[in-house]
Amino acid sequence: MTTQAQPSPRSRFRKPTVPVLLLAAGVFLAGCSGSSAPTTFDLSAPRDFGRLGGSRATLMVQEPTTVQALDSDRVIIRDSSGALSFLGGAQWADRVPKLVQVRLIQTFENGSRLGSVARPGDRITPEVQLLTDIRSFNIDAASGAAVVEITAKLVGDRTGDIRRARLFSARVPAGAVDGAGAAQALDRALSQVLVDIVRWAR
Repeated sequence: MTTQAQPSPRSRFRKPTVPVLLLAAGVFLAGCSGSSAPTTFDLSAPRDFGRLGGSRATLMVQEPTTVQALDSDRVIIRDSSGALSFLGGAQWADRVPKLVQVRLIQTFENGSRLGSVARPGDRITPEVQLLTDIRSFNIDAASGAAVVEITAKLVGDRTGDIRRARLFSARVPAGAVDGAGAAQALDRALSQVLVDIVRWAR
């Protein structure tokens, strides 16, 4: 008697559950050769949004926390039921939390906060820590939009008290079914959130 091979749970999860409209564009990074290799995309740090005034306190930007499904290098689609799936043929240049941390630090630097922003591992004692959590970083299949939601807290390094906290979010319409479109839409949504966080935390 012969048996049929069953598809692995991973292969079932990789298939989008519903059609998604995405905008065709994006930044291609050279990857491995071969048609089956996923295309790798990066995220950008906003520039030219003006110089920031206000506090010059040294700020430590920690890596964002998130749920396991978003703590990866895959481009995520969420359907109307809340189920998550991977967009085939596309991946990020690094884990999403790591990329968001790096681009957030660079956005602070682009806003002339170069001397007052620190990374974990720097030999600096910060006055304030910026703690963030990525709630959403995906394409919403129902609306065809890129959705980014990040909570941010400013916490005193010595006291541990929460000085301020806020939820930041952005939705950017998308339009074509491909990795490049999803990557560009998510990059634009993240850029809006990063600028809002930097202005708020100044």
